[in-house]
Amino acid sequence: MAMQAGNSEVEVRIFLMADAVTCALPNQATPQGYYNVERMLKAVINKGGQVKACGTCSETRGIEDLSLIEGVEISTMNQLKDWVVDSDRVLTF
Repeated sequence: MAMQAGNSEVEVRIFLMADAVTCALPNQATPQGYYNVERMLKAVINKGGQVKACGTCSETRGIEDLSLIEGVEISTMNQLKDWVVDSDRVLTF
């Protein structure tokens, strides 16, 4: 990820919510010309970033018991709150 490149002080934390929790499922087939979200999440994790998925959102979509990309953890809204309070900047999209 560009934010992590060459800047060891940047801490990247991604919290997946709603349908985005399905991005944490491994081995998704990406059509030609589309971004591979699994590869992008693994790059963040491999550079020391953290990726968590909302537990309620995961349960609602039936994926809470499925294997996720290595390094992705099921989490809570309290964790998201703590991350937001602790952060200098928060980006949402």
